[in-house]
Amino acid sequence: METITAQVKDFIQYIALQFIKDPQLAELRIGHSGENKVNFRLVLSQPDVATLIGRQGFTASTIRSLIKAAAEREGVQVKLRIHSHEEERQYTAALEAKSME
Repeated sequence: METITAQVKDFIQYIALQFIKDPQLAELRIGHSGENKVNFRLVLSQPDVATLIGRQGFTASTIRSLIKAAAEREGVQVKLRIHSHEEERQYTAALEAKSME
């Protein structure tokens, strides 16, 4: 699973750099949510989020389809979330609040 995770990570980074304008603000976070399940969170500046998602989400959908197909060949399920730094702060705060309950 480490090999496919590294390959998908490299692919996401390569593709993202082709679209975004502020690569220094980009962060790719990787989490595992069970056996053979990997979650990728690509955190970008708000303008870059809009650019990478594309019109009606077509660009993001295509990226997700490609990484899912590559990972499924290895028996791994992957998910990709693309969002802004502000959305990441809200997401993290919600997780922390949930864990404190």
